[in-house]
Amino acid sequence: MRFVHSLGICLLLLHGVAVAFELQKITSGPFQTNSHLILSTSSREAVVVDPAPESFDKIVSLLEKKQKKLSAIWITHSHWDHTADCHLLLQERRVPVVVHKYDADNLQTPGSDGLPCYIDMQPVTASRYIKDGEILTIGESKWRVIHTPGHSPGSVCFYNEEDGVLLSGDTLFATTMGNISFPTSSPHLMGTSLFRLSTLPPQTKVFPGHGEATTIEQERSWMLDAAEGLCEEKR
Repeated sequence: MRFVHSLGICLLLLHGVAVAFELQKITSGPFQTNSHLILSTSSREAVVVDPAPESFDKIVSLLEKKQKKLSAIWITHSHWDHTADCHLLLQERRVPVVVHKYDADNLQTPGSDGLPCYIDMQPVTASRYIKDGEILTIGESKWRVIHTPGHSPGSVCFYNEEDGVLLSGDTLFATTMGNISFPTSSPHLMGTSLFRLSTLPPQTKVFPGHGEATTIEQERSWMLDAAEGLCEEKR
C-alpha cells in the first residue's frame, strides 16, 4: 500500500492501482484534528468523516477541486473537536448525518457529556443512528461500523475490509489510545475495544483522529497489553 502526502492531505492508492475510493486527510482546529474525506472513484459522491473546527473551507475547496458532491457526514464520536463544522456543511448542503445512538445526545446538545467546549457550538440532529456491524457505502466502497466504546460511549471506527483501511477516530492512535478520563469514558470498555481492533489483519492501515497513520501490526503489542490491564481493573 502506498501513501502520497501533500499539504496535510493523504491520497490512498493500493500498489499503484486505483481503488474504489480516495482518502484525503485535512488537519485543523486547536487540537489538530484529522477530518477525512472519502471520495468515490466511481461516482461524484463524497463523505466527510468528523468535520473538525476550521475544516469547512478546506473541505469545500477540496470537493470543488475533485468535482465531488457531499453525500453524507459520518461521525466517529461527538466530541466538539470532531463535529464543530457539521452545521456549516449542512448550511451548504443538506445531507444525512450519522452517529452511534450513545453519542447522539451530545451532538444535539453540545457539552452534555460534561466536557468543556472552547468554541461556540451549534446543535446538530443526527439523521439516523448507526450500529455495530452495519455496512455504509459510498460509490463502490463498503465500510463496516465497529462500535468501539471507551473514549466515549458511542465511539465507532469505520473499516474498509477490501482495502484494509480503518478510520479509528479517537479510539486508536499511533503508540497510544484515546483519553479515558472523561466523564463518559470507560477504561474497561476501552480495553475491550482495543482487543477487538487488535484482531484485524496486521496490514490494516489505521487513520486516527489525531496524529499520523499507523498499522495494526505496529500497534498490536501494546494494544494487547493495555487491553489486558484495563479489563483486569474491572475485575
